[in-house]
Amino acid sequence: MPTPAAADWLRIAAGFNQSAQFPNCIGALDGKHIRVKKPSHSGSRYFNYKQYFSVVLMALADSDYKFVIVDIGAYGSTSDSRILSASRMGERLRQNQLALPEPSRLPGSAGPPAPFVIVADEGFALSPHLMRPFPRRDLDDRKRIFNYRLTRARRYVECAFGILSSKWRVFQSSIQMKPDNVTLVIQACVMLHNFTRIHDASTDADLGLNMTSSVSLDLSRPGRPGTAGLAVREIFADYFSSPEGALSWQMDAIRGSR
Repeated sequence: MPTPAAADWLRIAAGFNQSAQFPNCIGALDGKHIRVKKPSHSGSRYFNYKQYFSVVLMALADSDYKFVIVDIGAYGSTSDSRILSASRMGERLRQNQLALPEPSRLPGSAGPPAPFVIVADEGFALSPHLMRPFPRRDLDDRKRIFNYRLTRARRYVECAFGILSSKWRVFQSSIQMKPDNVTLVIQACVMLHNFTRIHDASTDADLGLNMTSSVSLDLSRPGRPGTAGLAVREIFADYFSSPEGALSWQMDAIRGSR
């Protein structure tokens, strides 16, 4: 799977801005546990928190439910954050080797340029190019709206996993193969998934998937309707108005989780 060029990242960001109203987003990141037969002499390395044996498919997806970058084969017992950190994708992200576009102003904003970011859930560590929701307590309206928008963007990778599992039935039961062969099967299915997303005329509705966001937003509270895009722009501007802005985002989250 080729690494996207700067033009590809811009196309992905435009898709997220149109579909999820989340600007400067270059992908939604998550890990999926693929159930496998317990490998011989593996101890508890493949035994995950869901109480079964698995390998992890770590994937970055775009707004068309295609996989952009994947890491396959991590032990099921390993946390998502550690898998990303140890993966080639995580290393290249830390070293700014993914050909990401230069920071740009958010749509409709005259504020300072904001970096392009990946959206993920609370299982991942924060970094200048990876955003996660605010801790879910003591949230004001702006932070609650931001969490809602981020989750709307993040759901695309979860839906991509759902489409993958629905099309390729091998994922609906434990894969009875050695880990190396399991990795090859997952690689093949990921490539076929992307191929069918581009060329297959069938629709997501044929798969019986519900693409509606599972996040509820109370629109009855004052100032809520029509303010979501504004809240995202304002919070981006708050955190990226200085070189230290991304780190202040992380420190706010750490303080809020104590």
